[in-house]
Amino acid sequence: MNVQRRKNSQTHNEPHRDHRGFIGTHRVSQGTQGNSKQLSHHHHQKHGGRHEQHITIPQVPRKNYLYFLEEKRRLQFKKFLLHRIFLVAKISANADKKKIAEYYEQVYQNILKLHVGENVTGIILIYPTTTLHVIESSSGMLYQILQDYVSHEEDEPSFLLQDLKILVVSHNIPTRLFMQWYTSMITVPVMYLEDITQSQSKDEVVSECLTLLKLGMYLLRNVKVGTKGPGDTLHNLVPELIPSEEIIKYLCRAEGFLAPAEFLRMYNKPIHVTLDAEVVWPAPTPL
Repeated sequence: MNVQRRKNSQTHNEPHRDHRGFIGTHRVSQGTQGNSKQLSHHHHQKHGGRHEQHITIPQVPRKNYLYFLEEKRRLQFKKFLLHRIFLVAKISANADKKKIAEYYEQVYQNILKLHVGENVTGIILIYPTTTLHVIESSSGMLYQILQDYVSHEEDEPSFLLQDLKILVVSHNIPTRLFMQWYTSMITVPVMYLEDITQSQSKDEVVSECLTLLKLGMYLLRNVKVGTKGPGDTLHNLVPELIPSEEIIKYLCRAEGFLAPAEFLRMYNKPIHVTLDAEVVWPAPTPL
């Protein structure tokens, strides 16, 4: 019987300390181990047969359209968005035309101290009685240029330029057409066979002023950056790219163009969007 018990019950020795302090061994039967395994198996089934794990969901940054626009601008090494504006104005009576060029040079230098790196490029054509401007720069620079004119217009009734009007504003243009600032005096009148202001609409007349974009391409190809440029001989080099002063006078008299003060008022005015729910009666009941 002892032999059978030894066969059915296999033991292993573990160290223990008896009442006399001697280290010996005690026997742990296989049956006891089996009970502990059964308890562990029962505990595993009680919790559904699976271990509890904390799953961490990776946080993926969400990118909107503005992010892609800024990234595209960064890859193109652009520090700011570029805009282009067309302006026409009358010259005040008895005004020194050289002071007009000096005025713009001074304004650009003063504003550039506040907007470092945002250079102003473009051209101003000074006719006997009117002017035509094309200015390329950031929105902050254009805002300051218009603001400076408005302050002079309010403080000086006989300022150099009168009735300045904004013809076209092009936002976020891809590149500059004028690599620097040019000034040209149109002293010799450009002759045309017919006056287009009598037979064309206002929009068509404005498109004639956009020929200055072709003039910008001409200067880009033929004038090195850093040089003075053609100056007062520009109308002799490319007379077909110089708009007639009759066009400028017509646009100065025409209605429908914004003055700088009106443009700045709209620029500074907050945007209030009226939702359809605000104009429907009766008011919808929230769910």
